[in-house]
Amino acid sequence: MIALGIDPGTARCGFGVVALDDGRLRMIDAGVIRTEAGGTDADRLRSLHGALVQLLRLHQPQRVGVERLFFQRNVQTAMAVGQARGVALLAAAEAGLLVDEPTPNEVKQAVCGNGAADKGQVAAMVSRLLGVSLDGVPDDATDALAVAIGCAYRGVSATRLAAAR
Repeated sequence: MIALGIDPGTARCGFGVVALDDGRLRMIDAGVIRTEAGGTDADRLRSLHGALVQLLRLHQPQRVGVERLFFQRNVQTAMAVGQARGVALLAAAEAGLLVDEPTPNEVKQAVCGNGAADKGQVAAMVSRLLGVSLDGVPDDATDALAVAIGCAYRGVSATRLAAAR
């Protein structure tokens, strides 16, 4: 099972790709898609869409996880994140992929077993689960890896349930 996790944002969109085979997780790719700060919203969203389409073609995941907007104090930030989420959902839908939309608490629960875990705990657990050091990896990419891990677990569970029926 290959899963792509997305931590949406217009200026900075984190992505993480993991594989889950025979109960073992491994990191395939992770990073941050950055858009041109001076560009129009439309240009930035088009650029983000193009980058996500390339990631989908490159890694060919079976599932995509796009973190759901849970709470945001700044309305402008919430709007930008919502627009980026829409672009990510569109790219996944165009590719015909199953999409999970976990809240941040659901991601923390899947990775740490605690929906109230802090960023440090999530990063430590992602590092441990993948067996890699995440030193120097941007928070957006680490968060996206956490989304991908939860998405991969969900995908394998769904496959097992379907086979059992």
